Amino acid sequence: MSSDTESSGRLGAPLLRLIAVVLLGGLLGILNSTMAAVATPTLADSLNASLSTVGWASTGFLLAVTATIPFTTWAVDRFGGRRLWLIGLAIFVAGSLASGLAWNVGSLIAFRALQGVGAGLLDPLVLILLARAAGPARAGRVMGLMGVVLALGPALGPVSGGAVTEALSWRWMFLLSVPVGLIALVLARRTLPADPPTADAGGGVRLDVLGLALLAPGFAGLVLALSQTAEQGTALTWHAWLPLLAGAVLLLGYGAHAARLGRTGPARPPLIDLGLFRSRGFSASVTIMGLSGLVNFAAFFALPLYYQQVHGHGVLAAGLLMAPVGVGGSLAMPVAGRLSDRLGSRGLAAGGAAAAALCTLALTRVDAGTAELWPAAGGLLLGVSLGFMAAPTMGSLYRTLPAERVAQGSSVLYMLNQLGAALGVAVVTLVVQTSDNVIDGVHRSFWLASGVLLVILLTIPLLPGPARRSTPVAGGEPAGGEPAVGEVGAGQGTLGQGTPNAAG
Repeated sequence: MSSDTESSGRLGAPLLRLIAVVLLGGLLGILNSTMAAVATPTLADSLNASLSTVGWASTGFLLAVTATIPFTTWAVDRFGGRRLWLIGLAIFVAGSLASGLAWNVGSLIAFRALQGVGAGLLDPLVLILLARAAGPARAGRVMGLMGVVLALGPALGPVSGGAVTEALSWRWMFLLSVPVGLIALVLARRTLPADPPTADAGGGVRLDVLGLALLAPGFAGLVLALSQTAEQGTALTWHAWLPLLAGAVLLLGYGAHAARLGRTGPARPPLIDLGLFRSRGFSASVTIMGLSGLVNFAAFFALPLYYQQVHGHGVLAAGLLMAPVGVGGSLAMPVAGRLSDRLGSRGLAAGGAAAAALCTLALTRVDAGTAELWPAAGGLLLGVSLGFMAAPTMGSLYRTLPAERVAQGSSVLYMLNQLGAALGVAVVTLVVQTSDNVIDGVHRSFWLASGVLLVILLTIPLLPGPARRSTPVAGGEPAGGEPAVGEVGAGQGTLGQGTPNAAG
């Protein structure tokens, strides 16, 4: 691709085809993360199991995704993005087929975990492949298109799950992913460009096995603790505090391990270099995206509860009434991402966060007499607002990451977003269960979301300023404008301190 095309930020036909193929595969994993949850009662009846046991079909999937993401950070450079993407799709399709043929609850949980391993490869790879293909000049626009999947996936999952279980057998929730996954696999083989591994088998960077053994179960432990908090209705039972304690200890151990490797030089780099967080722009970006996951999933949990328990709607109707949140985000993100490439991230993200706060404040006023039209309209505006906040934030992250740090940055971003989503569901569950009634719980949930958005507003000024068109420097980064997260000098494997641009 020519430098003129790169600097203009235009998306050519080859890149558009690549984006479409990657997003098709990415949508499979995101849909399946929420689809099975709405069918838990149906699965319990069909498999003669308790609701808590069947719940592990969703929890096991989520834990497998979380535990696989750190491995993807290393594997994408070791095996190449195209090869790893095809492997991830194949594992996901195999897990989907096996889940659809499961004969009891134990086999379903095991096959859902296999499906989660495939999704754990695909989900961060979506960000990595698109960021590498886009380059810094088009990061906002391409991340905006990625945001369509991120916004629609959680909304379409419950709708799809409810529609399938009402019209067909529960098995088709998983079996329908098989032909779609095979189509995605064929298209990926034809479309994704070959990208040889960055290092050959003999002299490549070795996998940080100890780091993986600490980081993957550490994050999985935190997600499990939050999931158990939501299921048990309290954080005071051993189901919640034991994995929380174990996860915290493992992550502290990883921090010490990564710091020790950082002092030994580039010969043995850690799985994820904690020096990434020395850049205030990177830290702000991943913090905002993690907190936005909390706000998003708080809304995705509170609003269906309101529609079902206050207005008496079924699962499918409640899912359809929730769809405006995802639709709003999918409409806003491509526009916001495109604008952020020209205008920078701070103003757009601040405007989106402020508008989202107004929407959550408005949703604290709904009650039993409120017509469904108004919370649905509020959800649409909330989705639009969150889209204008998220797409510029993601764009700023990838405009400042040097190419060799894209995989690590993507993994951190996705893990924190997953953690924020699990935290949102757990906190809203506790808020609702400790409230006097459902209406009071919904009000408190949106007050909580408003408070989180205030924290986001205070964090947005730390985002990098707008990129300035300038002469490219080594690594594909523009000279001036948004600073790189870190510069890797000759023989150096650690990140330096970036100096954020004051322009915004």
